[in-house]
Amino acid sequence: MPRLRLSLLLALLLAAPASADPLDLAEILETTRRNAPVLLEAEARRRAADARRLEADGAFDTSIDALAETRLSGTYDGRYFDSEVKQPFTNRGGYAYGGYRLSDGTFPIYEDERFTNQLGEVRLGAIFALWRDRAIDERRLARSLADAGVDLADTEALIAAVGLQRRALEAHALWVASGLRLAAFKDLLAVASERQAGIERQVREGAVPAILATENRQAILRRQSLVADAERALGVAAARLSVFYRSPAGEPQMPSPTRLPNRIELVPISDLPPEGVLPARPDIAAVDNRIAQARQRLAQDRNLLQPRLDLKVEASQDIGAIGEGGSSRSGTETKVGLNFSVPLQRRAAQGKLAQTEAAVAALEAERKRIAEEIGVQLSAVSTDVRATAKLLGIARDDATQAEALAKAERRRLDLGTSDLLRVALREEGAADARVREIDAALRQALAHAELAAATADLRLLGL
Repeated sequence: MPRLRLSLLLALLLAAPASADPLDLAEILETTRRNAPVLLEAEARRRAADARRLEADGAFDTSIDALAETRLSGTYDGRYFDSEVKQPFTNRGGYAYGGYRLSDGTFPIYEDERFTNQLGEVRLGAIFALWRDRAIDERRLARSLADAGVDLADTEALIAAVGLQRRALEAHALWVASGLRLAAFKDLLAVASERQAGIERQVREGAVPAILATENRQAILRRQSLVADAERALGVAAARLSVFYRSPAGEPQMPSPTRLPNRIELVPISDLPPEGVLPARPDIAAVDNRIAQARQRLAQDRNLLQPRLDLKVEASQDIGAIGEGGSSRSGTETKVGLNFSVPLQRRAAQGKLAQTEAAVAALEAERKRIAEEIGVQLSAVSTDVRATAKLLGIARDDATQAEALAKAERRRLDLGTSDLLRVALREEGAADARVREIDAALRQALAHAELAAATADLRLLGL
């Protein structure tokens, strides 16, 4: 009978559509990577970081200013137009500029600088920061922080993806283990159920006492309880796996029991990491990124303590016939100037500097703590991987021996040299050993998943 049912089950599986193929790790990791809301959320944050980078670049946009004035009444009838194009420097403080102005009519003496030749005046110039704002300023700090923000968004997305894929691996292993436990208890129940018919026939023939049928029915009820509890556990595991097993539309879907694999699949980890060597973990990269940002702020805070010394150079040329301002506007004019200023009290800058120095120290301490925790985690996970492999080998030998004992006890029962109680104990012992083997395989799978995440192995995690 067991062989007949097995043949029917195989026939049904072979006739099932392609979608009934075992649900393996590769499919779970792919659907999780493609449709998980947490990764879609991380991608949205990445787009926001890109937008902030674009906003920071706006501080270096070319700007145009223009002014037009005309006198409508009064002693003077002067008309004046002035425009200027300004381009900030991207690699130092200051900016370059160029302008054009044109005037017509008369102006009072206190506006004498507005006179131009008849075709106006063109000018070119630049302002260079020689001290404060030379190496860094608010605009370059904002751009640097925005660049780091993009990198940080990428890193945080990777942290979320690694954690999500690890949980998907664990959920898949728990689901498969639940299915295997259910199969083990169903097999145990099937043996007792098949035996019941034979015992009842023997009771009717008077070959065995009726109490044996009652005893076997009690075993059936006990095993039905195990099956019911295993079915409940499988349903819970399937619900947890549905969070990761999503449809093309991104909706959670319950995995069908027909897609249960016949074994727990392991992440094929490579060599264990050497002792004392930290892998390229995204959480370390995230702290390094924040430290770099804090040090950029620190540089700007120190910059604000420096005196300001700016150099200005400008050349201008009036063009066309001499205007109403006279010949003094003709020819090329060049100017060079220095602007110097220093704050006498710098408490605001000193306070910001002290805060930023404390923030950098805190981040460096955080990095040291995370690095130590990673070292301990890797050591523990590596030990777990080696131990679970050994335990699984022992559990497999134990299950093999227990099954052999159960078969031998059943043969003894057929020969009349054993009793139903001993057979039941052997069978349940074999089922327990089989479940222990499943649990050992589950622990090994969880250890492999943890190691893949601890080493941030993106290939193994399907990333």
